[in-house]
Amino acid sequence: MLDRLYLPLLALLSVMVIALAAVWPQGLGDQSPPPFGRSPVQRTPEMQAAMKREQQAAEQRLNRARDAVRELQTQQLGPGR
Repeated sequence: MLDRLYLPLLALLSVMVIALAAVWPQGLGDQSPPPFGRSPVQRTPEMQAAMKREQQAAEQRLNRARDAVRELQTQQLGPGR
């Protein structure tokens, strides 16, 4: 494709993508500008509670795994040796 045609089209496409990114809804993050925005899902009380439960469950799994490793190490290095 000729540079005279290709580069202006590329510049136009770039400007269009940047403009779209400026107004497109931001998913689960902060709210987008007013015509497109809605309240963020992660800020609802239900989602906050679910995220807290998930965090607590992950911490419990991690603590159980650490305890299991400590127990295995204690058994291997116990007084029998």
